[in-house]
Amino acid sequence: MKYCLTLVLLSLVSICLYSCLKDSTTKRYVYFKPVYKTKEEVRANMKSGAAQDIKSPGKLFVRDNYIFLNEVDKGVHIIDYSNPSSPKNIAFIAIPGNEDIAVQGNYLFADQYSDLVTFDISNPLDAKLVDTDAGAFPERYYSPDANQIIVDWIKVDTTVNGTDNSWWQREYIAVDFMSAAPKAATPAQAGIGGSMARFTLMNNRLYTVDNHSLKVFNIENNANPSFVQSVSAGFDIETIYPFENQLFIGSQEGMYIFNVDDPDAPYSVGTFSHAQACDPVIADDSFAYVTLRSGNTCNNITENELHVLDVTHPENATLLKSYPFTNPHGLAKDGSTLFICDGKDGLKLLNAADPLNITSIITIGGLETYDVIALNNTAIVSAKEGLYLVNYTNPASAQIVGKLTINH
Repeated sequence: MKYCLTLVLLSLVSICLYSCLKDSTTKRYVYFKPVYKTKEEVRANMKSGAAQDIKSPGKLFVRDNYIFLNEVDKGVHIIDYSNPSSPKNIAFIAIPGNEDIAVQGNYLFADQYSDLVTFDISNPLDAKLVDTDAGAFPERYYSPDANQIIVDWIKVDTTVNGTDNSWWQREYIAVDFMSAAPKAATPAQAGIGGSMARFTLMNNRLYTVDNHSLKVFNIENNANPSFVQSVSAGFDIETIYPFENQLFIGSQEGMYIFNVDDPDAPYSVGTFSHAQACDPVIADDSFAYVTLRSGNTCNNITENELHVLDVTHPENATLLKSYPFTNPHGLAKDGSTLFICDGKDGLKLLNAADPLNITSIITIGGLETYDVIALNNTAIVSAKEGLYLVNYTNPASAQIVGKLTINH
C-alpha cells in the first residue's frame, strides 16, 4: 500500500538521521519501538470505557444524537451531541490499530489493523465486541507474530558504535511492520460518514476501500458481517462516498464511479482523471464535487481547487468548472449549501445552487479544518484545534455553538 510504504520510508529516514560524536565512532539514533500485547489481552479490553481526551482525531461517523470519532490507531470516542451547544464526550472504545468506522442500527464496524471488528452499541456506555473477521484487510498486515497487536510506540534514543549494525538487525522488524496510521444514500438506521471515509454503507452492505480495491461485506445480519468479494477499483484510492445506486471513489489519480444495482457485484461505470493530488469527493443528483490539494503526502502538486463535474452520464463524467481554494480537504453539501474544509483558512460555506457560479456565503476562521458532516442544520467539523458544532439554520449567519477541545 502506497501510504504504508511512505510511512516506512519516513521511519527509515528518521532512523538513519544521526549526529556523529567527536571521535566519529559512535552514532546517535532515534527510532520508535512498538509495544505489543496479545490479541487475547487486547480484545478483553475492547469495550466501552471511561471517556478519554481527544488527542489525534481521525474519521467521523454520525448516527442519531451520537458522533463516533476515531482516535487514530487507538479507538473510537462516543460523543453525545443531543444538545449541540454542549456536546459531551461520554465513552471510549479501545481498538488498537483503528482508522475507519461505520455505524448501522445498533452496530459499529471498525478496522483493527488487518481485522474487521463489530460492536453492539445498543447501549453506547456498554459497547460489546460481538464479531471478528480475521484478515479482512490483509493489506494492513503489521506484525510478524499473528498473535500480537501493537498498542503503542515508544520513542527511543540510542548511541551505538559506528560500525555496529546489530541493533538495526534486532529492531528492523519493528519498523518494517509499523502500522499505517495517517498522520446520502444509506439504508434506514444507517449513520452518515464524512467525505474522508474509507468505509461506507448502502443497501445492507459495508463497502470499504484500500489502495487499489473495493471490498463488499454483507451486513444484513449486522452482528455477523460476511465477506462477499473484492473488486479491483483503481490506484492510490483514498475515499468512498455513496449516492443513490452509485459509489464515488476518490483517488490521487482521479475519481472512479461504481454502479451497485446488484449490491454484491459493484462494477465500474466511469472515470475522471486529474493531476495526481489528494482527492475527497461527494455527489448529488447530477454533480460530483471533488477537492484537490497540495501537500507532502499528495505528490507535491500545486493545485488547490474544487472541481465540479457533471455526472449525469457517469461513463462520460465531465469537468464543468474549477474554483481556487487554499488547501481544501473534506467537504459536505446540504441542499444548496456547500461546506469546504479549507485547511488553515477554516470552514467555508458556499452557495452552490448554480454549480457554475458557486459563491461565498461565510467563512468561519481560526480553525485548521479537516472534515465535515452537515446534517439537520448542524455541521460537525473535525479540526486541529478541536471538534466543532456549527449551526447553519441561516447559512449567512452560521456560527460555532459547541466545541470539544483536543489535547495534543
